Amino acid sequence: MTRIVAGTVGGRTLAVPRAGTRPTSERVREALFSRLEHLDVIEGARVLDLYAGSGALGIEAASRGAAHVTLVESARDAADVCRRNVTALGLTGTVQVVAEKAERFAQRAGAEPWDLVLIDPPYDLPEDDLAGVLTGVGHALSTHAVVVVERASRTPEPAWPTTLVLLDRRAYGDTVMWFAELAVP
Repeated sequence: MTRIVAGTVGGRTLAVPRAGTRPTSERVREALFSRLEHLDVIEGARVLDLYAGSGALGIEAASRGAAHVTLVESARDAADVCRRNVTALGLTGTVQVVAEKAERFAQRAGAEPWDLVLIDPPYDLPEDDLAGVLTGVGHALSTHAVVVVERASRTPEPAWPTTLVLLDRRAYGDTVMWFAELAVP
C-alpha cells in the first residue's frame, strides 16, 4: 500500500500500477520531502514528475503546497492510475497527467519554467538516456530550481549537463537521491 505522507491529502492511499513500476517507499519519500522543504522549493512551486508511475512523488508535492504539478508517464496503465489517483484525491485543479515518454517531454521547453523536477526512472534506464533527460530539463528551470534524480545505489552519479551542478547526495538503503541546481555562469 502506498500512501501520501503529509499535507492536505496526507494519510490517503494511492492506487499503484499492477506491474512495471517501482514506487518510492514511504520512508524515502518522507526523507526526500523533508530535504526539499528545508531547501524551500515546494510551496507554490511548478513541479515536473518524470517517470511518474503511480504519481506518488508529484502528488506528495501537491499535497505539501506545490501550485502546479505535471506527472509524465508513458505506460498507459500507469498513466491511467495517475489520473484515477489525482481524481480520487481531488487534485484535478493542481495536478495534470501527461501520457508521453519522459525523454520526449523533457526536450520541449514549457511556457513557464519548473521550480522542482523529480526524476525517478526505471533503474535499468541507460545512463545516456538519463543524460538526455537532464539536458532537456536543464533548459527549462527557474533560477532557484532543484532537480532530484532517484537511482539505485549501485548506479553512478548522473552525467550532469553543463547547466546543472551537484547540490547534494542522500542514500537510503539501496536508493540514492541526487540533488542538482542550476550552474552559476
